Amino acid sequence: QVQLVESGGGLVQAGGSLRLSCAASGRTFSTYAMGWFRQAPGKEREFVVAINWSGGNTVYADSVKGRFTISRDNAKNTVYLQMNSLKPEDTAVYYCAADRRGYVMTRPTMTVDYWGQGTQVTVSS
Repeated sequence: QVQLVESGGGLVQAGGSLRLSCAASGRTFSTYAMGWFRQAPGKEREFVVAINWSGGNTVYADSVKGRFTISRDNAKNTVYLQMNSLKPEDTAVYYCAADRRGYVMTRPTMTVDYWGQGTQVTVSS
C-alpha cells in the first residue's frame, strides 16, 4: 500500500509559477512510475504528466508541454511538478498518481494504482 500526499497548491496570477510536491509512504516508491492528473470543475480527470521509476523517461500532455516539468527524488520519496507560465485554464485539482509497473507509456496516459487526495491550483486572469 502506498499513500500519496500532495502539497504546494494555491492561488497564482496568470503567467506565474507553482511547484507541487507529492510525498509517498513506503519503501517501494523508487520502483513506481509517478504522475499527475488534474480535474477542473465539471470536467473529467485528465492526464498531465508521468515519469518512470528512475526519472529517465517522461511523457507530457500536449497542453502542458514546455510549461510544466516533472521530476522525482527517490531518496526523499517525493515527486515534483514545476508549473510555469500558468494559464487560467490550468485551474483544477491536481492529483498525484502511482503506477506499480514502473514505466511510462509512449502516449500521454498512465495506469494508476494509487491516488493522492489532490491539491487545488487556481490561476487568476
